[in-house]
Amino acid sequence: MNARAQSYLNLLLILKQLTLVFIGFPAFLLALHGCAANPSGAIGNSTEPLTASDEPESRKRARIRMELASGYFEQGQTNVALDELKQVLSIDPNFPDAYNLRGLIYLRLADMRLADESFRKALAINPREPSTLHNYGWMLCQQARFADADAYFGQALASPLYGGQAKTWLTRGLCQMRAGQNEAAERSLSRSLEIDAGNPITGYNLSLLLFQRNELTRAQFYIRRINNSELANAETLWLGVKVERKMQNTAAVNQLTEQLKKRFPNSKELTSLERGAFDE
Repeated sequence: MNARAQSYLNLLLILKQLTLVFIGFPAFLLALHGCAANPSGAIGNSTEPLTASDEPESRKRARIRMELASGYFEQGQTNVALDELKQVLSIDPNFPDAYNLRGLIYLRLADMRLADESFRKALAINPREPSTLHNYGWMLCQQARFADADAYFGQALASPLYGGQAKTWLTRGLCQMRAGQNEAAERSLSRSLEIDAGNPITGYNLSLLLFQRNELTRAQFYIRRINNSELANAETLWLGVKVERKMQNTAAVNQLTEQLKKRFPNSKELTSLERGAFDE
């Protein structure tokens, strides 16, 4: 397996723990992986990256504990991660990364009040941190506060130094799909794919959106790219079956069906296929 495939599988594991996907790739999405920490290392309202010599000793010690907390979070050990964050904040009460990660943990625990409080605290310390803006926007999207969520995504994307542009365009697009804003969603997903052309999460959801809009040729293009790669899974194969079936491509339907039976015999997608539930 190549490094790119492994990175997406790692993302899969993180997102399974977060249980944040509402459209497509229940295993994949979103976009909070890599958002726990502030990549710039900025303190306060500064967006200028810090070097090792700039950081005070307390921040260095807090960052070490922060890395431990992030590791426990990624392993699904939320209580241990919270304990580590208590240590971080006892060392450095103004470390915005710690509040951002605490927000993600409470988001995973479905405690929206504490998640909201944590993200707001992080933004009070560093209001222009794009990772926190992204995460807070995603939390608001889950609460169906779509306009507010979109505003925070827009703020994150406005940062010229933000390295997570593709991720936030993807997340924004998925939130717009949830809001029924399909034209805006297509623009956002397409923009994400321009930045990260090989991302199967984006490709899948764009294909799904186009399939729902009966734009079958375009939907076929994106889903075939995934299903012809090592990143195909039961869900992408099932969408491929539905697209090819609607286009009356019997040979392609049979080929995808065989793959689904052989590779994912216990999947819910195969059960749906055997029931003929093509419109569910």
